[in-house]
Amino acid sequence: MGAAEAALIFVAGVVAGTINTVVGSGTLVTFPTLLFFGYAPVMANVSNTIGLVAGGLTGSWGYRHELRGARSTLLRWAPMSFLGGIVGAVLLLVLDPAAFKAIVPVLIGLGVLLVAFGPRLTAWTTARRGESTTGMALGEHSRRRAALLAFCVFAGAIYGGYFGAAQGVILMGVLTTLTSESLQSLNGIKNVLATIVNSVAALTFIIVAPEEVHWGVAGLIAAGSLLGGVLGARVGRRLPPQVLRAVIIVIGVIAIVRMLWFS
Repeated sequence: MGAAEAALIFVAGVVAGTINTVVGSGTLVTFPTLLFFGYAPVMANVSNTIGLVAGGLTGSWGYRHELRGARSTLLRWAPMSFLGGIVGAVLLLVLDPAAFKAIVPVLIGLGVLLVAFGPRLTAWTTARRGESTTGMALGEHSRRRAALLAFCVFAGAIYGGYFGAAQGVILMGVLTTLTSESLQSLNGIKNVLATIVNSVAALTFIIVAPEEVHWGVAGLIAAGSLLGGVLGARVGRRLPPQVLRAVIIVIGVIAIVRMLWFS
């Protein structure tokens, strides 16, 4: 690995750590960067997942004030993220690598669409919050909503363990649709849940398939995302969302084109 390659991977880690904390699509930066330098898709995904854990930790710590009062919520959803992360990681390792090459462009495309239409989704969910629950008892509604939330968090964790791009965006879409918590509180919860998913997936990869881990790449991304998580928590929220969204969309489209072109 040359100095220029190492520097660019580190910078990609910084950007990914920042975006993950603020938006939740940092893999759309680091993953195509690794593909550009010729790393195999599965190795790139595994090493990237391990590296981004560090940024998740600093990003979650940066949102500690927004997480006050969310302990009971996290205790309910954390097991779903833990189990889903394991399932997603195992799927990545047991499925044919050819299947991964076929699925990833679709997943990146989904992530790009979610990022692109995020504002409309937020507006729609805000309007939905004002609707009544006529015809359904409040207790029944709460139980059904709680069950749906747990299932969605679990499904999102499977996706995150398999391929983490836009995992945070998916979580935010679900949480803003089915809860009435403030956006900043939900973003803090999102950071913690995504970090749990990445951590358990990373541990699974290290134990089950250490040969797929490129420790040099993982270390560079970890160092970069560690700094990026701090930046995202401190100043990233001040950046115009449109700017971050545009960058993610462009990088995601480039990743899709590159994977399809060279597959």
